Amino acid sequence: MVDIIFLTTQVSGLGDMGLSLSIASIGSAIGTGIAGMAAVGAWKKMILSGQKTAMAMLIFVGAPLSQVIYGMILKNAIADANLSPDTYIWQTIIGLGAGAAMAGSAIFQGKAGARACDAIASGASDTAKYIMIIGIVETVALFVMIFTMTGLPTG
Repeated sequence: MVDIIFLTTQVSGLGDMGLSLSIASIGSAIGTGIAGMAAVGAWKKMILSGQKTAMAMLIFVGAPLSQVIYGMILKNAIADANLSPDTYIWQTIIGLGAGAAMAGSAIFQGKAGARACDAIASGASDTAKYIMIIGIVETVALFVMIFTMTGLPTG
């Protein structure tokens, strides 16, 4: 008589399959691109008009990068929740939605940063106020990450 042994593999901890990180990163790339192009244009405008270039514009260019970190933290939180494999579709939907919200925040940070760069090049150097606006837009991504993480079931 021959014994047949069945090997089964239990997969766990897939989480959202990296969607929250991936989509948030796409938004960060778009946001930094928008702000970066505006900063280059603003610097050109300042140089041609004989003004000293404002290095503070780099703040606006780099601001959307934080959504990559938030996406990674959320991706890890969803995976670490180690939920049952029958919930993977829901984990994927959660990651997709949260990633899209963080991407939106990053894109609009880039757009706000682009406007700030243009304003600085035009002589309106209220940099602190522009940074506050960027911070308010940032808050959306933070809220998405935190509220999604607190909504995850715990083992």
